[in-house]
Amino acid sequence: MSGEASIPAVTRLSVLEAEAIHVLREVAAEFERPVLLFSAGKDSIVLLRLAEKAFRPGRFPFPLLHVDTGHNFDEVIEFRNRIVGGLGEELVVAKVQDSIDAGRVVEERGDGGSRNRLQSVTLLDALAEHGYDAAIGGARRDEERSRAKERVLSFRDEYGQWDPRAQRPELWALYNTVVRRGESVRAFPLSNWTELDVWRYIEREELALPSIYFSHTRQVFERGRHILAASPHVRAEPGDSTITTERVRYRTVGDLTVTGAIRSEAATVAEVIDELERARWTERARTRADDNFSSAALEDRKREGYF
Repeated sequence: MSGEASIPAVTRLSVLEAEAIHVLREVAAEFERPVLLFSAGKDSIVLLRLAEKAFRPGRFPFPLLHVDTGHNFDEVIEFRNRIVGGLGEELVVAKVQDSIDAGRVVEERGDGGSRNRLQSVTLLDALAEHGYDAAIGGARRDEERSRAKERVLSFRDEYGQWDPRAQRPELWALYNTVVRRGESVRAFPLSNWTELDVWRYIEREELALPSIYFSHTRQVFERGRHILAASPHVRAEPGDSTITTERVRYRTVGDLTVTGAIRSEAATVAEVIDELERARWTERARTRADDNFSSAALEDRKREGYF
């Protein structure tokens, strides 16, 4: 047919984008008080763009929630404040320090101590305080094996706990959104995306990111197979390597006491994509130290209410 050449091909990114927008609209329509978890990481930044496409020119039908460990990369917090301010949306910050001060959790000390594992209580308390019945996040199935068990809508019981055996089937992308009093849902619009999909979408949409996602100079040391940033919150201990200055970047953003860097010269989105096409490890495999606390560390925390 003569007009075929002018019809754009349906790309993988277009299909993933349409699916994610559908999930966002479904959650907004079916739940009374949804909230979008925003860490200023690459996945939640993609979620913001998808929310813009789903709901603009109106305001988002949900606020943004950041569970703040207090041990963050300065660049990420600065970016969070700037990007949310530019959007003009509501940001709720739930602080792990407040949970510690209230005696809700006890801070871990010593080798391997981190506030990252304390986030579950802070998150559950924030959801209960504000009455949120659906929390939207950027988790993807390719990140880690317990993530691969997740549905797009992941149901939690009245204690905020996750049971992978009690999840509902999602046939033909049909979602059962009925929850009883006290129950809630975690919604994952990016479930079927890969890390490469996220970066290719960032490239296509020309999205800004915190600078730590790109190669930069930082003082670091090695702890086991992880490269950690030297900071007032985490110091080299006996058994760690000496502190050196290296060119590194981060594949994932989190609590700096457990988030590892990788050695890299990738300074642009295109260079990151090229690097990822040759990568042999998933982003969490060597960049989240607390995921390696045990063979089922992340799944155990998810059962307790972690996102």
